Amino acid sequence: MSLRADAVRSNGERWRAAYATDPARTRGRLIPEAGSPTRSDFQRDRDRIIHSTAFRRLKHKTQVFVHHEGDHYRTRLTHTLEVSQIGRALARALGLDEDLAEALALSHDLGHTCFGHTGEDALDACMARYGGFDHNAQALRIVTRLERRYAGFDGLNLAWETLEGLVKHNGPLLTADGQPTPRYAARGIPAAILEYDALNPLDLWSQAGPEAQAASLADDIAYAAHDLDDGLRAGLFEIPELRAVPFLAGLLDEIDRLHPGLEPSRMIHELARRVITRFVEDVIREGGRRIEELDPRRVEDIRNADQAVIVFSPEIAAADADIMRFLWDRMYRHPGVVAVRKKADAIVNDLFAAFTAAPSRMPEEWSAGLEEASEARVARRVADYIAGMTDTYAVLAHRKLYATTPDLHWELPSRGLPLAEP
Repeated sequence: MSLRADAVRSNGERWRAAYATDPARTRGRLIPEAGSPTRSDFQRDRDRIIHSTAFRRLKHKTQVFVHHEGDHYRTRLTHTLEVSQIGRALARALGLDEDLAEALALSHDLGHTCFGHTGEDALDACMARYGGFDHNAQALRIVTRLERRYAGFDGLNLAWETLEGLVKHNGPLLTADGQPTPRYAARGIPAAILEYDALNPLDLWSQAGPEAQAASLADDIAYAAHDLDDGLRAGLFEIPELRAVPFLAGLLDEIDRLHPGLEPSRMIHELARRVITRFVEDVIREGGRRIEELDPRRVEDIRNADQAVIVFSPEIAAADADIMRFLWDRMYRHPGVVAVRKKADAIVNDLFAAFTAAPSRMPEEWSAGLEEASEARVARRVADYIAGMTDTYAVLAHRKLYATTPDLHWELPSRGLPLAEP
């Protein structure tokens, strides 16, 4: 079997390979609904995600820098849109369902809290006695329970394939014999996932569908390229320092050869776009090679494979790991970033303490029914409420409850680099 080179039929219909997830053969929704005359089930899911409250809130949720540190730094929303674009490109080249890949890319960060990973870590610690907090499980809670927009159901009532891909985009959660995979071995599968799986089994033991695999790689690609971009523009490190990463050194040599004397702001963009291009082309080549080797005749063949098929080659996987190590050392652990993280951690801890001590401090829609609730139920409701907050809302909520609120501002060492053209 070979991948088709012409990704679009002459009549404009997108090519979908036999091993792609076919919306006409979906396993359906938990609550049956009549089909749409104008959209496939996966297009419908994508639209529901985009119109959800949780999606809009991503605009003011931290990626790395909190919202007031600059309009041109990425937020969870802009990161999500970039992942969506890359995910669609991978899906199109590999003959997958683009709409499902897009829906999964758009939903992959819905469960993230205010203040990015700091907020998640803080909530996880607060919830340690009650099963912890996991952003992937929280995304499932949002799309199956917490969004309350439709008259006939809670959540978004997404198709089985969208929910499966959302939960398993990082791979299976269980081994073939039903044990947690290494990612969950220490703490077990989050209760929210197990509860939903008992209601609507998501085959937690199998590989994710190919569109989910593509969306996961798109996330990795966006992180690598765009965090380098943001870190350089913020002045956390300089272009020559990137030569410590051999892969990036090669790209910088290429840029110097083609565009000698290029100004720094253009150099940064040229570097980021080359990272994306090389990584995307690698996934298409390696994914195509592995698909041909597996020779899947239907999507179940990919789900039942021993390992993922949409992956980086060993060489690019090593380059990605080198870039992430550099970013951990020079960006995520930068003293200024760490200092802001500690302040954000304090805000989340304070909010959790205040709302669990007196749930009535939350809006009525969140506090209703908690008068006689167990400690664990109160804690989970509070975690849901805090997790949904934007950075801005969390700071304002803290100011209403406490006399002083940590100041999250800090001066970025921009070193004179423009963030973007006016």
